[in-house]
Amino acid sequence: MSIVDKQGNALSSIQILSKILNRFSNMILEFEMYVLLIVGYIPISCIRTVIYRFAGIHIPFSSVINSGARFYSSTNIHIGNDCIIGENATFDGRDDITIGDHVDIASEVMIYNSQHDIHDPFFDAISAPVTIGDYVFIGPRAIILPGVTIGKGAVVAAGAVVTKDVMAGTIVGGIPAKSLGKRKLKEYSYRVRRIGPFEVLRNFFSSFPLSQKYR
Repeated sequence: MSIVDKQGNALSSIQILSKILNRFSNMILEFEMYVLLIVGYIPISCIRTVIYRFAGIHIPFSSVINSGARFYSSTNIHIGNDCIIGENATFDGRDDITIGDHVDIASEVMIYNSQHDIHDPFFDAISAPVTIGDYVFIGPRAIILPGVTIGKGAVVAAGAVVTKDVMAGTIVGGIPAKSLGKRKLKEYSYRVRRIGPFEVLRNFFSSFPLSQKYR
């Protein structure tokens, strides 16, 4: 009796072993993501940040991921300085997600960078990186799809589904998201978070000549 794949094709012994190892790897990844989901409900943000960093998420202490965040992979997520990620956000992470500085992402935003190719005869997955520029604001329950780049200072309205690149300073909304106008602000210099204790300590110690020598 031969073993076949989901398309009905017979598998060699090497292919069977590869699939077994892949399934085992996926089980480990699922467990890791489950642990991170639990971590997301620890009620102290700095503890969450420390654990997220150990898990491979690139996030400075000047930024915060609020409670309930969900990840599908953690090592491809890069978050800049002074960012706020709202409650119950979803980060795919199976390809690169790069978020700039001073970005405000509201609650229940979903950022995907992997999806099934509906035109592929085997319905295989395809992935593409997502890049979000500095000073971007993304409203609640917006969805960002694979391959999208959102330019500096752009605004994504609540509930929008972004399928294409968004130009810098542009306000978009709707399904699919379309341009609604331009942001009046032309120069950006604001912070989205108050300065936290970790950043205060870092700035304090970095002011000493000895620490500046080894920076």
